[in-house]
Amino acid sequence: MTRHLDLGCGSTPRNPYRQHEVHAIDLLLPEGFDPERFRVANLSCQPIPYPDNSFDSVSAYDFLEHVPRVLPTADGTDTVFPFIRLMTEIWRVLVPGGQFYALTPGVPCLEAFTDPTHVNFISEHTHTYFCGEVPPGRMYGFAGCFEARRAERAMLPEDFSPSTPLSWHRAMKRVIRLHRGRLTHIVWDLVAVKPATTRND
Repeated sequence: MTRHLDLGCGSTPRNPYRQHEVHAIDLLLPEGFDPERFRVANLSCQPIPYPDNSFDSVSAYDFLEHVPRVLPTADGTDTVFPFIRLMTEIWRVLVPGGQFYALTPGVPCLEAFTDPTHVNFISEHTHTYFCGEVPPGRMYGFAGCFEARRAERAMLPEDFSPSTPLSWHRAMKRVIRLHRGRLTHIVWDLVAVKPATTRND
């Protein structure tokens, strides 16, 4: 049985890869949700509350922009990098070859800045810090490795799902909107690169 984890989902967990079982994490437990499938955590400060290699896929829709890049430690003598730490956590809970799907507002579009709770600004190149044989994010503590299957400007609503093809008409609209800087979101489809191991069910 395949398992999916959706981050910061509110009361509507998504399942973009159509796995058999869906789990979710957010700041509050919505009424009527099973606490075994829906866990409460502040992922800016806490690890993902699941063991290593627990999920075939993870998603984050309009969530990464809310995770701070830098915070002071509790005693104020050092700094931590919550976004870097979260990317390590996502990699950790994915099985080898597991997929991470994210949609987030991307700079320089106004949607990235208008919401005052947006504190993490994603560009078309941010994913490169987490990809490659030696990801540049290692210098900040990133402990994983992803391969980018896709990382580009998103066409909505099609890119709410990783498998929705664009019609010819919509593909032309995408080219025009991209040229005019009107594609507001960035989509990531990343694959966890890690040694083969047994999944934790």
